[in-house]
Amino acid sequence: MSFYAPPPIVTAEVFAIVPDRLNKSGHPSTWVDANHPGSRLGSFLEGPAFDRAGNLYVVDIPFGRILRFCPDGACEVAGEYEGWPNGLAIHRDGRVFIADYRLGIMVLDPATGKVTPVVTHCQSESFKGCNDLTFSRNGDLYFTDQGQTGVHDPSGRVYRLTAAGKLERLIDNGPSPNGLVLDPEEKVLYVAMTRANCLWHMPLKDGGVSKAGVFGYLPGIHGPDGLAVDEAGNLAVCHARVGIVWLLSPLGEPLYRIQANDGVSRLTNAAYGGPERKTLYICDSYGGRILTAPLPVAGVRLYSHS
Repeated sequence: MSFYAPPPIVTAEVFAIVPDRLNKSGHPSTWVDANHPGSRLGSFLEGPAFDRAGNLYVVDIPFGRILRFCPDGACEVAGEYEGWPNGLAIHRDGRVFIADYRLGIMVLDPATGKVTPVVTHCQSESFKGCNDLTFSRNGDLYFTDQGQTGVHDPSGRVYRLTAAGKLERLIDNGPSPNGLVLDPEEKVLYVAMTRANCLWHMPLKDGGVSKAGVFGYLPGIHGPDGLAVDEAGNLAVCHARVGIVWLLSPLGEPLYRIQANDGVSRLTNAAYGGPERKTLYICDSYGGRILTAPLPVAGVRLYSHS
């Protein structure tokens, strides 16, 4: 991004915070012990997605919770189970599909709060650690299997679970595949390769991936996390540990730099919402907050609203 002039800054404001009654700071968590030893995280939010009623669902990884923020910002537990939910996407029928790091692909019934398995392995081989997922308009489900892969072990996978129930492995050489999103025409799958500090551009052709390449790199030692796309094909890229969401054009040009007004945040994932889908809702994972930023172009209409 050093080839371009610094983009204008958009300040993100606080929309909602996990309330004290749901804050689990100090509660035991094997996920916290493994990933953030010594911290007292009360939640770790990722995977935002909206249902048809305008409710925002997010995962709380260390405590196995799916939280639901109402349009007025009120927060409640939509589901809780023994897992590490890492990302979610909402089906057209209202079911909430979850990428669980430990268990595979799960599904939440929002009416009952019950969580059940969908896909737990590929031909009897366990997943490395599922991270994020997204639906295409025909109901196919794409998801990343990141685990502990990286440039030292580029064996992360990206899968497609077709609407007919067939599981297909698209790649198995990813250095830490994380967030993913389809372009507006659904001809290209973008995947954040976090530990390689880059974004992959993966054209979809003849049922697979053809001529994949690198779309762009992020500076520093920490790479991209969650992704979102608007109707013009611009990519919102969460640069988590830096606390920035970059909005990049389809050519990779930085259009905006989105950051919290207090400068203290870990921005991991984002989703477009609001009446015209022109507001970017962003997870500040460390702070237990949802931030919002106004943007000029509407986000792509997702499968949950199609």
